[in-house]
Amino acid sequence: MKKITGFILNLIPRPWLIRLSYLVRPLLTLALRGTYYIDPIDGKTFRNFLPYGYKKQRENVLGPSTLSLERHRLLWLYLQRETDFFSAQQKLLHVAPEQPFFKRFRSLPNLEYTSTDLHSPLATVKADICDLPFEDDSFDVILCNHVLEHIPDDTQAMKELYRVMKPGGWGIFQIPQDLHREETFEDNSITDKAERTRIFGQYDHVRIYGMDYFDRLEEVGFKAEGINYTADFTPEDIERYGLAEGELIPLVRKI
Repeated sequence: MKKITGFILNLIPRPWLIRLSYLVRPLLTLALRGTYYIDPIDGKTFRNFLPYGYKKQRENVLGPSTLSLERHRLLWLYLQRETDFFSAQQKLLHVAPEQPFFKRFRSLPNLEYTSTDLHSPLATVKADICDLPFEDDSFDVILCNHVLEHIPDDTQAMKELYRVMKPGGWGIFQIPQDLHREETFEDNSITDKAERTRIFGQYDHVRIYGMDYFDRLEEVGFKAEGINYTADFTPEDIERYGLAEGELIPLVRKI
């Protein structure tokens, strides 16, 4: 299964994967039904999750029914338990909308929902994150997860996200982050796809963020903090929800 998953991820373009996933999810949900692992996004339970990963396959991380990963389930639990995301009237900008969330967020009656991306079939507005077609101070909440590591000029992207967020607004900007690395690493001279995959984890990543990620966000104006939300869970809950222990949720605010 691990070899098959890795082959599919590296061979098929992401927009095609999104379309294909709608066909396979019902089959996976039925085949893996059980009682131990829990996907909090839809409440379904399974005997195990699926493996996932481009460079190295991780066991028990891909939720069969929602296609959620560790970061999606952690974010859902945080939004549900620690914020008014599901109840307050607010304008949401969802950058590169994740499949586990797209239909659910779009259907929430309290949200005025806008999704944006250059290529995703789930985006309602096709746009470059470095040149967003929105007015200043437009959105109460911005979700931009696992996007910035793909953007050569991430500072400009951060500036655009800051510009379109309302004063008093907030957002979550998840990224792959090496918690043992103080400074972010990038090297544009590495162009070979296999070598980029080896160093950055995916061929289309342009950097590995370190703990200075929060400083980079604050340099463009945000108030930023990393929340270790898994510290609020028992080891059993971390395993059953399929979370990555110690993963930080990057919360930003525009004061």
